[in-house]
Amino acid sequence: MATKLMEFPNPNGSLKLRVQKGHFATSHSHINYYVDLTFTKHRLSEAREAARLLAAKFKHSTIIDTILCLDGTEVVGACMASELTRVGFSNINTHNTIYVVTPEHTTGSQLLFRDNTVPMIRGKHVLILAASVTTGYTVQGGIEAIQYYGGQVAGVCAIFASTKECFGYPISAVFTTEGILDDYESKPSHECPLCKAGKKVDAIVNTYGISYFK
Repeated sequence: MATKLMEFPNPNGSLKLRVQKGHFATSHSHINYYVDLTFTKHRLSEAREAARLLAAKFKHSTIIDTILCLDGTEVVGACMASELTRVGFSNINTHNTIYVVTPEHTTGSQLLFRDNTVPMIRGKHVLILAASVTTGYTVQGGIEAIQYYGGQVAGVCAIFASTKECFGYPISAVFTTEGILDDYESKPSHECPLCKAGKKVDAIVNTYGISYFK
């Protein structure tokens, strides 16, 4: 059964991190906090604020031609592109703009770009934008896809991250676990301490949201 979410404000802006403690299963791990990013991904005012905070981490130091949006972050990605081009951000593509793209997922969870979108990756500096980074499997797929299609990874950013690095790339995030969720855990199901303690899973979570067990 759903319980009330806890809220933690970002000290550098107006965003709030909404979380619920419990026992949750993802496709890759079991976690003891559900981080609800629904409003940040889909409410324009929050997406703009997340984009502003993330863009500030790159606008003076990184060339970006394309933003690769994972986990349903297209609204945030579009707002980031708007923010970066508004401040005269540096890119090398001939159109002097920033592409915002979303990959297609194959049945094997690999990321795919069709022939019409490959030119937005090949030869471009591509920033990976994820909703959250915990195990890093989704970001790894993004890195591999960019490299396969001839792009260059410009960086990795996320609204929430429980780790500071993913496959050699530092992660810039609006929210981290530090000082907020210091006891946050993400474990393979066979290593989950909650399972070993006999606590049932409260809900299944993925990029689309949460489904509670009745």
